[in-house]
Amino acid sequence: MTLDTRLTDEQVSLRKTVEEFAREVVAPVSYAHDKAKTFPYEVVAGMAEMGLFGLPFPEEHGGMGGDYFALCLALEELARVDQSVAITLEAGVSLGAMPVHRFGTQAQKDEWLPLLTSGRALGAFGLTEPGAGSDAGGTRTTAVLEDGSWRIDGSKAFITNSGTDITRLVTVTAVTGTTASGKKEISAVLVPVPTPGFTAEPAYDKVGWNASDTHPLTFDGVQVPEENLLGERGRGYANFLSILDEGRIAISALSVGAAQGCVDESVTYARTREAFGRPISKNQAIAFKIARMEARTHVARTAYYDAAAKMLAGLPFKREAAIAKMVSGEAAMDNARDATQIHGGYGFMNEYLVSRHYRDSKILEVGEGTTEVQLMLIARDLGL
Repeated sequence: MTLDTRLTDEQVSLRKTVEEFAREVVAPVSYAHDKAKTFPYEVVAGMAEMGLFGLPFPEEHGGMGGDYFALCLALEELARVDQSVAITLEAGVSLGAMPVHRFGTQAQKDEWLPLLTSGRALGAFGLTEPGAGSDAGGTRTTAVLEDGSWRIDGSKAFITNSGTDITRLVTVTAVTGTTASGKKEISAVLVPVPTPGFTAEPAYDKVGWNASDTHPLTFDGVQVPEENLLGERGRGYANFLSILDEGRIAISALSVGAAQGCVDESVTYARTREAFGRPISKNQAIAFKIARMEARTHVARTAYYDAAAKMLAGLPFKREAAIAKMVSGEAAMDNARDATQIHGGYGFMNEYLVSRHYRDSKILEVGEGTTEVQLMLIARDLGL
């Protein structure tokens, strides 16, 4: 398959529209929300009005009729100026609505997708637990079927979009029995918010992504109807692994946006900051550092374009998604470190965007699969 990285006119238009929104609406309030650690409801409402939450979904369920690559283009542009806003969109689409779209019954799609794709409500994805991060198969949360209802007990950790005023759904993976081989049978269950027994505990005090909503969750005797089972019983873990494969491409796009944002800020700063009577951009050490940052960004962008192209063509893409996730997360972190160095003391001040990228980017090497997990997936795909 030949990779054509040229964007169509429609894709160029989408990217330009989101870039303008990011510059004119997101960027002016980014520092204030980060400092106050407040969720940017007004920004999310603007994204909803633009249809960004419905980008990859069919029009019959309120979507825009686009594809996953369109979502990636939007994420890249948003992440250039605010990773918290970008992850809110990414999680709302790929983790909140996409499981319902991929595995839901027609009734579940009719009920939830119009709400989630409109952006009027957010969905969350309850996979990670305090003792089960990279080892998601170590799930301890249980869902027991009793008299036509699932009774859910347990806890989840680090769940994005789970405690906002507009959160209306949390999809939970839980142990629903034991397989014939004696292993845990893990299924997925839809939990509407609010539901008695469900609690979004106080938000985490995080290093970065301060304007993103992240909570530990508690399920204490939560009861939902039997028909809230999402997908086939016992396929919850496997289904969500496939969701994560797609999500890695989206996170890669977000990471590329962060890496590009660091390049943008460094170019502007180096051209205007003078030392010893001339702009610091005239110093080869600075110019070469920025050139290397741009090279990292280009390679990472090519990697996620390739993974997205294979996914949309119906070809195997697990290895390509893992490569894209790994190289783009590292590019974002490396570029943030170099951008902070270029900015000197100003780079250590939180009102400067590069300082927020420095704090935010570390999670890109951890969330939705650590760098080590990506290496494991790549090695496994090579037969090692």
